[in-house]
Amino acid sequence: MDKIISQEERRRTRRRTILKYAAIAAGALAAGGILMFYSGGKSIFRDEAMLRKAELGPLESAVAASGRLVPAFEEIVISPVASRIMSVYVHAGDSVGKGTPLLQLDLSESESRYQNLRDALAIKESELKQLRLANHSALSDLEMQIEIKQMDVNRLEIEVENEERLDSLGSGTGERVRQARTAYITGKLELQGLRKRLENERKRFAALEDAAVLDLGNSARETEMMSRTLEAGRIPAPRSGVITYISTEIGSRVSQGERVAVVGDLSSFKVAAEMPEGNIHKVHAGAEAIVRLGNIELNGIVDQIEPQSKSGSVPFSVILKDSRNTRLRPGVRVQVYVAYGFKDSVVRIPMGNYFKGPGEYMLFVEDGESGKLRKRRVTLGDSNRLWVEVTGGIAPGEEVAIADMDAFESYSTLTIK
Repeated sequence: MDKIISQEERRRTRRRTILKYAAIAAGALAAGGILMFYSGGKSIFRDEAMLRKAELGPLESAVAASGRLVPAFEEIVISPVASRIMSVYVHAGDSVGKGTPLLQLDLSESESRYQNLRDALAIKESELKQLRLANHSALSDLEMQIEIKQMDVNRLEIEVENEERLDSLGSGTGERVRQARTAYITGKLELQGLRKRLENERKRFAALEDAAVLDLGNSARETEMMSRTLEAGRIPAPRSGVITYISTEIGSRVSQGERVAVVGDLSSFKVAAEMPEGNIHKVHAGAEAIVRLGNIELNGIVDQIEPQSKSGSVPFSVILKDSRNTRLRPGVRVQVYVAYGFKDSVVRIPMGNYFKGPGEYMLFVEDGESGKLRKRRVTLGDSNRLWVEVTGGIAPGEEVAIADMDAFESYSTLTIK
């Protein structure tokens, strides 16, 4: 007859079994650790280390920079007057057409000045009309005086002829002839004076009218400019495009000439890049550049380099040859490589995240056919987006790990699995 095993006995048996297998597992792990220690330490898969062979080849040196895509054509909208922002009609990222109102400024002072200018213009127009009427009246009076004087001179000339005839017949006297001649000569001189006066008055009145016309023209232009200022004070979009910047603080004051909005044309793009000022001497306008956007690369040319650095970096721009590529979007970050030199034959290894710039590095290099990676001090020089120049520590044909090896920083040797 079988003996019934109690519940407590079953629990003790289960605990002994678990402890036995745990001890076996712990022993196996310890043995594995000892085995790994004596077999060379930490191990790594070949693909994980990304082993690449050093080789001899040409190197087109390039310096890396960061940048972002911006519209190739942007137009800055400035405030035409000193004022305050009353309303904002659009936001950054909105598409607008030419003439679309962007924001409204407080134009009460400008409108008052515009009305004053219009009133002053109307007064000057009236004054010019009055001046012309007065001049015309004065000239007409002079012309009438000349006509009357001409008639008087004609009469005096006839009197001279009559006195001379009478004197020749013995009925007159020499004194009467002299008096008639004197009156005639005096009349001719007075007539000549009136004609000269008419000529001078015409010139003087013409000069007065010219000055009044110029003053009126200046006033008209000032009034027209103020009218345009009022129209511009409503801040219409100067072209069709996308708002890339706009002042949105309602009530804030803006100065005359201050930037209040930027309208960009998103049909084409360029790169606004910046580079540490220590490397900017390698960059010049017209240099070829490669712009990497995700998994695509675009060719470009360095356009403008700012003369001053900002926070340790120097801004510059790159014009893209394929500026209308459908993958381009405003504000997207890109990597820029600007070419600055060429070497015919150098020892080179593929570019990787390990490279931070020219200098000394501790890299893992395969030790012959031993299946080991050993840490080695190497010196790296120039680079481009594909290759890094090796100036010391690695020979052509050796394989080096170009993966991120920070997790193995405390190891000097790795076993290749």
